[in-house]
Amino acid sequence: MGIALPALTPAQESLFLTLGGRALDSRLPHPFLGDAMADEILGRTGYDLSRFPALASRLMDERTRVFDIAVRAKRLDEVVGGFVARHPGALVLDLGAGLDGRVFRVDPPDGVEWYDVDFPEIVALRRHLLPERAGAHHLAADLTDPHWLDAVPADRPTVIVADGLIGFLSQDDLVALLNRLTHHFSGGDLAFNAYTTYAVWALKHLRGFAAITGGVANPGFNDPHAPERWAPRLRLVEEIFLTRAPELAHMSLGGRLAARLVAPSPTLSRMVGTTILHYRF
Repeated sequence: MGIALPALTPAQESLFLTLGGRALDSRLPHPFLGDAMADEILGRTGYDLSRFPALASRLMDERTRVFDIAVRAKRLDEVVGGFVARHPGALVLDLGAGLDGRVFRVDPPDGVEWYDVDFPEIVALRRHLLPERAGAHHLAADLTDPHWLDAVPADRPTVIVADGLIGFLSQDDLVALLNRLTHHFSGGDLAFNAYTTYAVWALKHLRGFAAITGGVANPGFNDPHAPERWAPRLRLVEEIFLTRAPELAHMSLGGRLAARLVAPSPTLSRMVGTTILHYRF
């Protein structure tokens, strides 16, 4: 039997989509990410993953169902890991962290300060379900609050990640957040999975995501340079297409062929696959 979960908004419940994807990936004989902690946490919550048919659909094989969630987490881990390797005294900010144990996967060196940020209800769950770690802090905050960053030091090189968050912020709140972050810190990196207009349409209309449809607030954007216009300190470093991920070599023949067809086209890659956007400021 799982723990008693608080009443969650659709945006908050989306954490179980990503947690479930990482958990199911860890059960594969050869996982993409291999986050066994995700499966342990999921089991302790008792959450029913059937609320996300996208994770249980028989129309896709088990590797296809988890590929985007697991591999995008892996790419974001790599951005963070590379940054803290270059900046041993860095600060890491994981926005909308949910029940993700990214800090344990990245395993940053001593001297790195790590902040996992989410709503108070989710932070309470994190404190109950995730182990403590030196240098890692839980920060209960609403990201639309203009003052939440007051609790975060501003004097370190900073890497900011957001996995599955952007689609649940209105456009005005997203622009305000980007400017708030880039003005609070003296410099650093920012990486998140993008939501194109098609991805937002899919979240709102496909039955597999019905549990979180009501929380989708962003219209999506197709131009990776758009955030540079919204927050002038941002500069695009790279656009990482999962249609070109080396992990595709371990997918089914159909999955490999489909990716090979669209991979040469950035436009098609953004439309049918997950994209990680990596900026510097």
